[in-house]
Amino acid sequence: MGDQKVSRRARLRAETSAEIKAVALALMAEGGPDAISLRAIAREMGMTAGAIYGYFATRDDLITTLINDVYTALLDAVEAARDGVADGDPAGRIVAWAQTFREWSLGNPEGFRLIYGDPVPGYKVPEGGPAPETGNRACAGLTGLIADAWPHAERLQPSDDAYQWSDFDPHLVEVTQERFPELPPAAVALALRVWARMHGLVSLEVYGHLRGQTRDPDKLYRAEVLSLVGALGLPPAP
Repeated sequence: MGDQKVSRRARLRAETSAEIKAVALALMAEGGPDAISLRAIAREMGMTAGAIYGYFATRDDLITTLINDVYTALLDAVEAARDGVADGDPAGRIVAWAQTFREWSLGNPEGFRLIYGDPVPGYKVPEGGPAPETGNRACAGLTGLIADAWPHAERLQPSDDAYQWSDFDPHLVEVTQERFPELPPAAVALALRVWARMHGLVSLEVYGHLRGQTRDPDKLYRAEVLSLVGALGLPPAP
C-alpha cells in the first residue's frame, strides 16, 4: 500500500511538472520569452506561486529544464529520421535530418525559439545546466553526417581553405576528435556550413519572414537541401 502511495505521488508530481512546462511554452508563444514567469504560470494553473516553487526552485531552473527537454526531443526526431536511412546513403541521411529538422521546428515554434532564438531576458544558466551532453549530441550528429559524406566532399573543398583546429571552439574540437578522429579541421568547417544552410531558411520561416515572399516554403527548402547535397558531390537523394 505504501508503494502505491509513493507511485501515485510520483505520478501526480510528474504530471504537474509536465503541465508547468506546457504552460510556460504557451506563455512564451503568446507573449515572447519575457512572458515566462513562475507567478504567471501559477496564475494560469490556479496554483499559488509557493506551490510552483515546490517543483522548480527558480524561473531559471524551469527554463533550463525546458531547454533540455525541447533540445532532446528535437535530437530524438532528427536522429530517428537519419537512422531510418541506410548507412551507405549519405545524401539520403542528410535530407532526412534536414527535412525532419524543418518539420519539427514548424510544429514546435516556441521550442525552436527557446533553443535558437530570442534569449529569455535575465536568464542565467544555473549550475549543472543545460546538459552539455545534449549539445555534444547535436555536434556529433551533424559532424557524423559530414563524416559519411567526406570521401565525396573532400575533393570539392577549396584548396586555399587551410583550416586549423585552433579556428574552432576547444570543446567542439574535443568532441570531434573523440568521435571522428579521422576527420580534418576542414570537415568541421563544412559541418558548420551545412548547418547554416539547414538552419537559415527554417529560421526565416519560423519567424514569419518568408510569408510575403513565397507560397510554397516547403518547395524552397527542399530545393536548398538538394542543392546542398549536390554541392557535397553526393549522388542525388531519392
